[in-house]
Amino acid sequence: MISAGTIDRPAAHDPKKQELIMTPSTDERSPETTARTTTGVIESRQNRTRAMQLIPEALARAQMEDRLREADSQRTALRLVTARRMQRRAERASRRARRALAMAVMH
Repeated sequence: MISAGTIDRPAAHDPKKQELIMTPSTDERSPETTARTTTGVIESRQNRTRAMQLIPEALARAQMEDRLREADSQRTALRLVTARRMQRRAERASRRARRALAMAVMH
């Protein structure tokens, strides 16, 4: 018994054999329908293959975007830490200056 396959699990791996399985009997087909169907099956197979070959590239692009986003967030965090450190240093210097001024005024 010949059963029709699906796109993911074709009944035949060869596109020409697939065309024979997926279309009605030879009596019902015209020559131009046969050529068009065979071409469509082959093009479909090639497009799927092309798409499969582009998957690693798309994955690499997505990973690169994630890494860039992570690096940017790390830079932002580093800038924040540096700004807080500078703020604490400025506050200490301000307190020292006030204390020095108070000592000068008192003496």
